[in-house]
Amino acid sequence: MTGHGSEIRLFRFTVFVFALIPILAGSAGIVYGAGFPGFAVEAASADLDSHFRFLSGVFLMVGIGFWSCALGLGDAVGRFRFLSLMVFTGGLARLVSLVVQGMPSTGHLSGLAMELIAVPVLVLWHVRLTRRATAAPLSDRRAA
Repeated sequence: MTGHGSEIRLFRFTVFVFALIPILAGSAGIVYGAGFPGFAVEAASADLDSHFRFLSGVFLMVGIGFWSCALGLGDAVGRFRFLSLMVFTGGLARLVSLVVQGMPSTGHLSGLAMELIAVPVLVLWHVRLTRRATAAPLSDRRAA
C-alpha cells in the first residue's frame, strides 16, 4: 500500500485513541455522576447530578461518533467536521469557565488543549487526507 494508505491508517488510529477519552470519561460520568472520581463535589444537587450524567452521555456518544468516522474516512467528512465543531465549541465554553471561575484542574486544562488545539489539528489533517484521496487514482481511493 502507498504512503498515503499508511497515513490514513495512522490517522484512523489517532482518532480511535483520542476518542477513547470521551468514551471512558463519558462512561465514568454516567456511572459516578457529579461525584466523578477526583471532583471536589461533596453533595451534588439532584439537578447538577442529572445534568452531569446527561452531558456524560452526550460525551460518550461523541467518542463513539468519532470512532464511526475513523472507520470510513471519506464517507464521514461531514460527520467528522460536525463532531469536531461540537468539541471545539465545548472547548470555547470551557475557556469561558477558565476566565470566569479561574484555573481548573490539570485534567480540565488537558481537555481544553485537546478541544482547542488537537481537534483543529485533526481537522486539518483530515482535510489534507480527503483532498489527497480525491486526487488519487481510483485504486488508491478504495483504501480510504
